[in-house]
Amino acid sequence: MGIVNAWNALWEPNPRAIKPRRKREYAGAEVSRLTSGWVTSTNSADSDIKGSLKKLRNRSRQLVRDQDYCKNAVRVIVENVAGTGPRLQAQVRMARGGRLNERLNQQIESAFKRWGYAENCDVAGKLCYSDLIRNAVAAWVESGEVFIRIVRGQKFGDSSVAMGLQLLEADMIDEDYEGKAERKGWHWKMGVLQDEWGKPKKYALLTRHPGDTFFVNQPTDGKKHIFIDAKDIIHLAKFERPGQTRGVPWMASAIQRMHHLEGYEQAEIVRARASSALMAWIQTPEGDLEGDDVVDDERVFDMQPGAIKYLGSGESVHVPDLNAPDGQFEPFLRAMLRALSASLGISYSTLSRDSSQSNYSSSRLDVLQDQESFKALQAQLREIVLFRVYKEWLEIAVLSGALQLPNYQTEPERYQQARFMFKSAGWVDPFKECQSNKLAVESGFKLQSQVLAEQGIDYEEFLVARKNEIDLAKQLGLDFSDKPNTSPETASKVDTTTNPQEDDET
Repeated sequence: MGIVNAWNALWEPNPRAIKPRRKREYAGAEVSRLTSGWVTSTNSADSDIKGSLKKLRNRSRQLVRDQDYCKNAVRVIVENVAGTGPRLQAQVRMARGGRLNERLNQQIESAFKRWGYAENCDVAGKLCYSDLIRNAVAAWVESGEVFIRIVRGQKFGDSSVAMGLQLLEADMIDEDYEGKAERKGWHWKMGVLQDEWGKPKKYALLTRHPGDTFFVNQPTDGKKHIFIDAKDIIHLAKFERPGQTRGVPWMASAIQRMHHLEGYEQAEIVRARASSALMAWIQTPEGDLEGDDVVDDERVFDMQPGAIKYLGSGESVHVPDLNAPDGQFEPFLRAMLRALSASLGISYSTLSRDSSQSNYSSSRLDVLQDQESFKALQAQLREIVLFRVYKEWLEIAVLSGALQLPNYQTEPERYQQARFMFKSAGWVDPFKECQSNKLAVESGFKLQSQVLAEQGIDYEEFLVARKNEIDLAKQLGLDFSDKPNTSPETASKVDTTTNPQEDDET
């Protein structure tokens, strides 16, 4: 029986062998020796932001303040997004025919331009409208968000429009405030009162900047907070996760890299200075401490080029090898700047101003990609800030009598139509770009107005200026075509009796 049992056991199915295998998980979720130190969380967007926001803002500002690369990064984004400031183009059309009403549009644009002077639009009277927008974009990048307060009912400067703007740094909205909600379902989160849908209702505005520690005697009304209605606040931020309340500095993911780059640069500078400093040491037989580097019987060494130091008896100098391998710093620098450019969403060549490793094709590709990124940011700026400010200003201008717009109260949408023109993007190769646009217009793939709009030029203004230019050229008998104009008509307009000497004097 023993042999039979052994034979049966040999051919009996192995339960362990036929046990169904565990369903395979994602490799990215696998826990192993290599991923044991990978700490993650299931926090919400605001929970992740809350504990790090102040430190991220302060570190980002320090890098922009002290490091050339980060400072230039902010400058590049401001120049390409805001440029010299957006230019308003009112788009009011005729009630019949749909043509643009040039008279009303000119009236609106002139009034808005006058209001845009620093003493009229800025409550502090420091920034004109274009500079205010540029500063807002800079704070948007550096701090991750910026707030613009609309102050109604008060005239600033000599403007007849009772409205001004106040630019608020992100610190002014107290992210630590947690007060009592006014209604059921509402709640305070990071200084913002939200309804049950997460829509902002009020903002907890500090009466004094939390960093104004050197100006404790600054006058206040005794309150720490004032609560501003959401209709009076424009919040410009990049919300990258659903439910996110506050913005995060754009350089957040590259902050540590740029800090290490700063330290690496300093170390390289010290090494280069030390390795280039030619020094000599003199050892005396008596062993007495002599020389200018002796203070209170203690030797103080200052590594200066050309210095001569005295050593006592038995003393020796050990100088470490300061000759680092050549060509290591520049590749490391490029790698760090590529990380920074990826964090900001712009190309390395645009950020670093380094085109040594680029050709026409790669440069054009970088320019096209950057233009798309900048257009997206301009669209966000246009929708959140520019249209909002323009609509508020237009309504107050009509109510105050600064603008006379027929039937505005019954059809405000007709008057609120507008465009905002930004500066044109540069061309990598003007000749090729011009030829490409010319071919696209002639083939019908592009409108001439579209080509001009890409260059920041108003189409109607261009046509008027072009007509005036052609009329003046004809009046003077000039022809700027490729071939010289030798027609009898043009020749007859030239005064051949004029004294050449008088022409020179003229």
